[in-house]
Amino acid sequence: MESFQLVRVKVSWMALLALAHFTYLFVGATVFQILEREAERNNRNHFQLEKLNFLANYSCLDGPALENFVKVILYAWENGVNPSGNSTNPSNWDFSSSFFFAGTVVTTIGYGNLSPSTVSGQVFCVFYALFGIPLNLAFLKQIGKCLSVHLSRLERRMVAVVPLKIPRTVESVVVSLFFVSGSLLFLVIPPLLFSYVEDWTFGEGFYFAFITLSTIGFGDYVVGTDPGKEYISVYRSLAGIWILFALAWLALILNTGAQMMENLVTLMRPSFTKQEEEEEDRSSGKLEDTHTI
Repeated sequence: MESFQLVRVKVSWMALLALAHFTYLFVGATVFQILEREAERNNRNHFQLEKLNFLANYSCLDGPALENFVKVILYAWENGVNPSGNSTNPSNWDFSSSFFFAGTVVTTIGYGNLSPSTVSGQVFCVFYALFGIPLNLAFLKQIGKCLSVHLSRLERRMVAVVPLKIPRTVESVVVSLFFVSGSLLFLVIPPLLFSYVEDWTFGEGFYFAFITLSTIGFGDYVVGTDPGKEYISVYRSLAGIWILFALAWLALILNTGAQMMENLVTLMRPSFTKQEEEEEDRSSGKLEDTHTI
């Protein structure tokens, strides 16, 4: 009877978590629809009006010819060619850009503004990602371990300099310092540089940084893609290196946050935790009795 009650608590908690998850998705979908649908309608109407004005000004063109030209532009954009400018635009596949693209593959960011167009390139991309993603995860995990070691050292030094009786207080201070310093290094300074180089606002630079480091990668903002600018040759390569180390920092922060949420859930469900421990004790006791027999 007690075992059945424990299972029932687990199922109810899982149902509550699933309900919260899908409710969160529902609320997000509703808010995005409210914020973006009207702007999309206005942009569509503006585009259609511009097409009509273009046909009116250039009577030598007809509707089907213009539609075909629009398809050519879309095809070029989908294959990583910026329709603006001319043939002297910088290549998307120089070493710096290729290094940046390789980084977006193994980190699973995938902006979507650039992808292999040849069959051989697509096949290579599949196998490159197949082996590169686990290698990248192992690399990020190792960086996370190094950062954890430095955090532990910092915590011991703080205890030695300012003895505190509550270990949780020391841990909270160290995590806060790590979060603030990492935020400055990876989420404040880089957007400032990106906004300066790309002529973005700081908000746009910060948005790009967060969307990149969260591996969402919409592709609406990507560094080094403006054909009207001359970038240094290693600009996108440096951006790729920033992504790798920032991902390791963010992963450690998210893991710490997940642990804090687990601790909070445990505090909110003390009776469930107690039942779990009692059930484990009973199970271990039965196993010992079995071995004894």
